[in-house]
Amino acid sequence: MAGRGRDGFPVPAPEASLVRVCDLAGRPRGTGFAADEHGTVITSHEAVDGLARIVLYAADDRTCVVPAEAVAELPGTDLALIRTEGLALRPLPVAARASVAIGTYVRIVAGGWREARVLGTSAVTYTATDRYHLVGAALELAIGTDGADALRLGGGAAGGPVVDAATGAVLAVLGTALRPRRGIEPSDQEAHRPAGFAVALLEAAAADPGGPLAELVARNAATVPAYGEDLNLAGALHLTAVSAGSDGPPAPPHEPVERPDTAREFTAFMTGPARVLGLVGDPGTGRTTELAALAARRARGAEPAPTLWLRGADLRGTDTSVADAVERALDRAGRILAASAPDERVLGDVGADRLARLVRDAGRPLLLLLDGPEEMPAVLSHHLAQWSSGTARWLRDTGARLVIASRAEYWEQAGTHFDAASLHAATDGAELPGCVRLGDLPEPQASRARALHGIPDDALTPADARHPLALRLLSEVRGATPDAPPPGTPSREDIFSAYLHLLCLRVAVRLAAANGLRGGAVRRLAARVSGQVHEAARRCLGPGHGELDRASFEETFPWATRLHGCTGWASAVLTEGLLVPAGTGYRFAHEELADWLQGTHLDVDGALGALVHRYRDLDRDRGAGGDGPAVPEQRRRTPGSAPAPPLPPTRPLPVPRHRIGPVVQALLLLGRQRGAAELASRLGELTDALVEFGRGGAAGRSGDGAWWASRLLGEVLLRVPDATPYLAVLEPLAARGEFRTAFWLRLPLAEADRFSLLRGLVVHDGPPGTPDRRLDAVAALLRADPANVQPLLARWFADERPLDAAPDATVASAAQALLHTHRHRAIDDLTEALVDCAHARADELLAALAEEEPAALCRAVDRWARDERPARRVAAAAYGLRAAPHATTPAEHALLRCAALALLARPADEALHGAALALLVRDPQTRATHLPHAVRRF
Repeated sequence: MAGRGRDGFPVPAPEASLVRVCDLAGRPRGTGFAADEHGTVITSHEAVDGLARIVLYAADDRTCVVPAEAVAELPGTDLALIRTEGLALRPLPVAARASVAIGTYVRIVAGGWREARVLGTSAVTYTATDRYHLVGAALELAIGTDGADALRLGGGAAGGPVVDAATGAVLAVLGTALRPRRGIEPSDQEAHRPAGFAVALLEAAAADPGGPLAELVARNAATVPAYGEDLNLAGALHLTAVSAGSDGPPAPPHEPVERPDTAREFTAFMTGPARVLGLVGDPGTGRTTELAALAARRARGAEPAPTLWLRGADLRGTDTSVADAVERALDRAGRILAASAPDERVLGDVGADRLARLVRDAGRPLLLLLDGPEEMPAVLSHHLAQWSSGTARWLRDTGARLVIASRAEYWEQAGTHFDAASLHAATDGAELPGCVRLGDLPEPQASRARALHGIPDDALTPADARHPLALRLLSEVRGATPDAPPPGTPSREDIFSAYLHLLCLRVAVRLAAANGLRGGAVRRLAARVSGQVHEAARRCLGPGHGELDRASFEETFPWATRLHGCTGWASAVLTEGLLVPAGTGYRFAHEELADWLQGTHLDVDGALGALVHRYRDLDRDRGAGGDGPAVPEQRRRTPGSAPAPPLPPTRPLPVPRHRIGPVVQALLLLGRQRGAAELASRLGELTDALVEFGRGGAAGRSGDGAWWASRLLGEVLLRVPDATPYLAVLEPLAARGEFRTAFWLRLPLAEADRFSLLRGLVVHDGPPGTPDRRLDAVAALLRADPANVQPLLARWFADERPLDAAPDATVASAAQALLHTHRHRAIDDLTEALVDCAHARADELLAALAEEEPAALCRAVDRWARDERPARRVAAAAYGLRAAPHATTPAEHALLRCAALALLARPADEALHGAALALLVRDPQTRATHLPHAVRRF
């Protein structure tokens, strides 16, 4: 609908962002535009001047009558702000640039949308109904003759936005009542006198920093996206949100359960001085889920913050820092926005540096989430130190922060390339460079996760009941057959197998639907899909980071070529989410599932030979003299033959350490299929290799062979259901002091076996105060469960090996000291453990208890005197005499009297009657009664 101005020329029908400002009679007074989501309209003061009530007309004949109280008049700048309701206006962004260049092309609303050009700035005046106002510099606009007529006073153009033709942002507001200030020298364009003037919004807002216009402009910058030269905070938020939506993981079927400890670490990181946080965890522990939850939390709330999602596959070999990947991610997001924009919007410069500094200055620093850095190109991994240095420098310069979610094997090396001060370190990441460790869900969160996934608490083994990936995949399997969930308590391997079968069946159903197959043909096709999936897993074992290159993917899952009578394999596999794009190739969607699947195709002995045992052969050759074999050259040649030319050295490419997953899974599969003895044999060979590497000193221990041997032993022994069959492997490792204390505490062993191993480990402890002392861990176990630990610790009394950190102390004396120090937690149980031990050190400790804790020993003597075991009654007689001199209370004397009388009541224990009589004679209450008997006996 079009109206007419005072001079009869048409006023354009309002668009989604524009309103027509009229008086109650419907006469047009000007134009306005929405500047925020609340419907606040910016217009010219001349459009509302003198009106008690204003009528606003928006698109689709929506109308709003506004009283004068809803208008914030700013006559000093010829502007006014109007609060509206119910118009459903789409706000326009306000330009963020400090100045407008001469010659800038703009679009204005003057008898329709018209193009104009900025000629410069000029000081102007504005005459309101009440007074004359000096307005700061206004933009001079040049426009055609028709447009100049529309800009006349009363023409309805007053208050219209001056929009940058390239970015779509509002630069200024038209004012038809603005006039050049008298006394100003004529401009260079005097020959082409400006057709109109417009008030620059940013300058007007800066004139009153705490005023309503400044607040509205700031709110506009935070909520209405602008791009290109006028990129603002909202534009940055929109760009990063688009990037996270396109590059990030798909939304999970259930809201993830928040881990309070991890959330606290993220909060501390965002408010602390560190620039890099390493989120380190095994595959399947929810690294990607935690990153996605962090991004979602930052996107919510009154002040959303920008988050950008990256993957290692997004990096390139030529990158010098993470900024290069950020630049590409923003470019992809910009293309998506440009393709989806209803108008021909020019995004312009949205570079990484500019965006990061912009959001930093707005108080909402950019957060980068780098997931799966192990997927980076091999070329870049060889220059990781330089890349990390460049990344740290860029983060420091722009105020951005970086979270890297990776396996421990990657962070073990990559984390050392960052300065320690730039890393956020949690207390539980001491064995690695500063990081936050991620494991299985704590039990309260695991219980909530099981409830969300609809999994009963008893549906999983304890080892898998808190594992995030196991819960998620089992939920999908159970969801496929809700009326008949899998019986029993499946292991993690069972869950992986069922999930893989489910996906293969879904792919087969999708292929069958596209190719007209039904019935039994679908089941046969599912078996063929499974075969192709296993073939893809086998190909992932080649050189690289476990991905499937594009050629191998298209050969295994062709797009259009017919395979097993069907076409469309690639789209079916990708649609079902079995594989996902990764850089220029593809990878399995779940890393732990990929490790398990690839492990089924790995030659265990070949892998161990390539990773570990070939280094043993090299060491033997060097030990025999030089780099060649130990056999002299003259003995290896036949008489008269010429010396053989030297063979070129063969140096196979090193396997990336983060590819340990398939090797671990292959070893575990060996144990499940061929028994613990076979696995123990391979682990024993790794232990032997570790010993050999250790003989080579520090150089031998720092090599790849030693690392692989140690890490494979640690990972496999922690994952077996029961480590008891591997005690023969664990004992030499304990004797050498291998692995950190946490490893030995997590082993699936009976406590008696665990303490037997800890007894060999404490020998290698450092002095008190040293981190990761085994004696400190034993003390913690003793405090937590004294009744069960005391008997196990008493067994150490026979071990007189000296401690490395204190040669005067032994394992036995350390155990004795621990039991004495923590005696109060279960002192009655301690006396029982000591009397059962029947060792000289136990006697010493019981004697000390007689002096320091006579009440406890008196209670023990009373118990032992009534015990049916003769040895206990002997102990009652012996330790009753030791406790008697230190008994001071009536209760203690009563216990000793009762014990002595119980011993006298047994005729068969005549040998103990002397001790019993001695106790009774010492007691004043029974001395007179039993003294004659005692005299007769002695």
